[in-house]
Amino acid sequence: MTAATTPLDQHDHDLSHLIQSEGFQQWRSAVTALGGCTAPIHLTGTSTIATRDGTVLTHREGDILAPCGNRRASVCPACSDRYASDAYHLIRAGMAGGKGLPDTAAQHPRLFVTLTAPSFGPVHTRRVTARGLVVPCACGDKHRHSEDPRIGTALDPTTHDYTGAILWQAHAGKLWNRFAIRLRRILAGILGVKVREFRDHARLSYAKVAEYQRRGLVHFHAVVRLDGPDGPTTAPPAWITGDALTLAIRDAAGDVSLVVDRPDGTPLALGWGRQVDVRPITSTTTAALENDDGQITDAALAAYVAKYSTKGTGKSEATDRPIRDITHLRYLDITDHHRRLIETAWELGGHEQYEELGLRRWAHMLGFRGHFLTKSRNYSTTFGAIRSERRTYRLGQTLAGLDAAVDVGAVLVVNDWHVTQFGHRNDAEREIALGIAERRREQRRARTTDRTASTEHGRTS
Repeated sequence: MTAATTPLDQHDHDLSHLIQSEGFQQWRSAVTALGGCTAPIHLTGTSTIATRDGTVLTHREGDILAPCGNRRASVCPACSDRYASDAYHLIRAGMAGGKGLPDTAAQHPRLFVTLTAPSFGPVHTRRVTARGLVVPCACGDKHRHSEDPRIGTALDPTTHDYTGAILWQAHAGKLWNRFAIRLRRILAGILGVKVREFRDHARLSYAKVAEYQRRGLVHFHAVVRLDGPDGPTTAPPAWITGDALTLAIRDAAGDVSLVVDRPDGTPLALGWGRQVDVRPITSTTTAALENDDGQITDAALAAYVAKYSTKGTGKSEATDRPIRDITHLRYLDITDHHRRLIETAWELGGHEQYEELGLRRWAHMLGFRGHFLTKSRNYSTTFGAIRSERRTYRLGQTLAGLDAAVDVGAVLVVNDWHVTQFGHRNDAEREIALGIAERRREQRRARTTDRTASTEHGRTS
């Protein structure tokens, strides 16, 4: 770039050169087929589809693009949309049946549970009265806009317990496991059986997603369902009602804790925050998350949980990527509060006593090292099964295009691909990919709006 050339001039030049290039239409078609992936994987190699007796139906060799598969919307909107769609079907099947689960699972006690992190010091907050008036924060100011960067940050960074916050975050997954164990014990007590006999009478199933709060700590949204001894195909004991399950969840959340040591050896008790929200789930066709009775609707809830499964730390794209050198932190566009959380995670990661926590590896995620969406074995289908269905469908489309009178299960697909490059070659390619992804998203929203309007019209007719 010459001294007289501006970054905008270079961008326009790259964009113009790309559009006028000989292979643009082919490249654009490949990116469109990926939904507009912004970080595609470039592969070279071969792919062969043949019958089991060795008859080759089609053979392809050359270069292809594969989606990056990143679940974070800040990294790749296209792949995060695909992940959210899969998460929706996984969550919804566990509430309403389908994907291998019987419809009767919707009749079992089902609750939407939210467990939060405890306080590690006062933070800036924004509260609004019923009349829409903003309540002054403890700092004395009124945070009039929800996007005020101060919201969620420490009122007094010098006294805020950043060490405790990071240690809680690193143990949040273990705390959930203890909660689930405690809940089963309480339910066994209700049934009047020993804990080891609980599985002979009932099964506890759940799917949970972790969401970052503005203060940088996660809380868990979970769908909890009670089944019979053989899982969703059998009814749970009649005397464990939704109300009884609600009380058991609240008791378990209040009882469970674990103790870890601070760097100086002082014990630190970790538990859940005081805010424990438990709501019943109902099966309705409304698009609203909550109906007039305060119950959560399963279809809207599945979409709600799926959306949060694609979120990162919520502060910037930079903090969704691993940090290899703490000195790079100065270049990230994040609040001082989140910077302190990352610095604390990095500093604690250098202590031998926290080596197994891998805090430096997860410093960019503010110490949280668990999966963002997890489920119990019997809750519903799996991501692998959903993606296998998609591959089978696409293979069927390929065979139909070949006019091959052969069943999908009667063919073999042999792939031999090797990675040659990651991501787009320049910002111009990435910009076009983002445009393709946004257009796909708008088309999907329009179809959803049309279906919702059609459903509402059918109910009122």
